[in-house]
Amino acid sequence: MDKIPVIAVVGPTASGKTALSVELALQLSGEIISADSMQIYRHMDIATAKPTDAEKKGVPHHLMDFLDPGEDFSVARFCELSKPLIADIRDRGKLPIIAGGTGLYVDSLLGNVDFVETDPDPDLRSALQQELDTKGIDGMLDTIRTFDPASADRLSVGRNPKRILRCIEVYRTTGMTQTQLNLSQTAAPSPYQATRIGLTAADRDYLYERINRRVDLMLANGLVEEARAFYACDYGTTANAAIGYKELLPYLSGSLPLEECVENLKRATRRYAKRQLTWFRRDPSTHWFEIDRMSFDEILSSALTIIHKDCSYD
Repeated sequence: MDKIPVIAVVGPTASGKTALSVELALQLSGEIISADSMQIYRHMDIATAKPTDAEKKGVPHHLMDFLDPGEDFSVARFCELSKPLIADIRDRGKLPIIAGGTGLYVDSLLGNVDFVETDPDPDLRSALQQELDTKGIDGMLDTIRTFDPASADRLSVGRNPKRILRCIEVYRTTGMTQTQLNLSQTAAPSPYQATRIGLTAADRDYLYERINRRVDLMLANGLVEEARAFYACDYGTTANAAIGYKELLPYLSGSLPLEECVENLKRATRRYAKRQLTWFRRDPSTHWFEIDRMSFDEILSSALTIIHKDCSYD
């Protein structure tokens, strides 16, 4: 069976993935599947930098803005939903384009990971939650690092408490590390012929300044009000991991001034971008473009050349 051509546009936050993926879709008759673990949620528009209708330019976007924040989501569910979407897009003569900064989603989908569910242990989960409350996320990552350094590095990117606890739970109930389990789940070759386009910056400060400006724009567009409405609903699930809300919580509770919370938000976003770059740079097949050394049109033209060469999508 011929492999399905797929384009993946990856990179850190604020690097321009949305704009590039939209233009590629317009040029190549494509549709976009969002690989962003937070843009899936409704009502979380500003904090997740969800593209506006004007920014989408009429290009269909899938797996975006479809889930209530009170619902959990996982990489397994992302892959489960994405695979039929890719097939449908291809069957309609369109080019599937995966765009987003959640590296685990991108790699699991394109690597055709077959997720095998293991039964949770409520008593162990409760004990681990107490351990998390005492040690914090960094302490739990240190625990994982003692038996599965690869998973510790992977989980340090998103710092999702639920996934961190699950990693330890899997090890203590099955005797297998999450890394071993993941390797055992890659049972079949990928059905996709993937071309990866990565956006980065030669000067890290250039990217960080873009992040700082984006946060300022988010605030001007009503981020504080969105965060206040989010916490008023007390969702308490995966959505709570979104950068942009928890950093403002001390201001909303009256314990820190807004200016200090904003600086914490910018710092957290810059650190997240650094972790994203570390993740995506592990894949040697990615074609990287530096947004501070090339114009947008130059990047678009070069990306199109690579895609036409690597990917038979006609």
